[in-house]
Amino acid sequence: MKNLKSTLRPGVLSVFLLAGLLPLYAQAPQEPKQIVRSAMDAELSADLTDHSRWKYRDVQKDGIDTVSIVVETDHGAVKRLISRWGRPLSDSEARIEDARVQTFIHDPSQLAKQKRDGMQDGKNAEELLRMLPDAFTWKVQSEDEKNITLHFEPNSKFSPPDMQGRVLGQMAGVLVVDKGQNRIVTISGKLTEDVTIGWGLLGRLRQGGTFRVERREVAPGLWQIVETHVHIEGKALFFKNIGQQQDEIQTDFVQVPHGTTLEQAAEMSKALK
Repeated sequence: MKNLKSTLRPGVLSVFLLAGLLPLYAQAPQEPKQIVRSAMDAELSADLTDHSRWKYRDVQKDGIDTVSIVVETDHGAVKRLISRWGRPLSDSEARIEDARVQTFIHDPSQLAKQKRDGMQDGKNAEELLRMLPDAFTWKVQSEDEKNITLHFEPNSKFSPPDMQGRVLGQMAGVLVVDKGQNRIVTISGKLTEDVTIGWGLLGRLRQGGTFRVERREVAPGLWQIVETHVHIEGKALFFKNIGQQQDEIQTDFVQVPHGTTLEQAAEMSKALK
């Protein structure tokens, strides 16, 4: 799924896309669960029609505080580091980074791995999105002219199919839906209790861990994830990637022309605007 980065990143919910069913406000009143299901259907439908590619600025607060320029193409995405520790790369560091980018775009194995990872992330995110209506109990928390905000709690009758479903199913939080376009704007949650793996012998994710994913319309009818925040404490012997500490912000979206090559993307990534 192209823009369903797990916020769970996809780990946790990078969980959303593009769409266009009837606006919620134009329909008869719906039950909260049906509102969620309609938004889910809209997001899944959007993924089938959104073939846009983007250039954007990616900021990651991961202890190193990196800034990169990302340029997407039909053949893969080029990511060029431009800043680390709050300062631009030196000339020698920039040359090393350029050599890395050139190696990447001409290495079929690295490109294939990126594609496989992206497909797996998309699959995970789609599975999480499909769980949303049934994994929780839903109620309308508030509503204004633009958005409707729903509160969710774990559904005791939900049987998660896998580990990421178990983590998702122990969350409580809010989901914000854009009524005009039936798009998911925000989803945020907190672990309501510890999640144990193998009765706690293989790992444990701590109660209180949080995630938040923010999405925005970056062009008419086209939505992208603009913020991902994941703070889940825990230790897992065989699932080290479950516990996450991630703060990522994406800005300055510019649409990339169809047919852009990786070589062209590499050049485009040098320009900050």
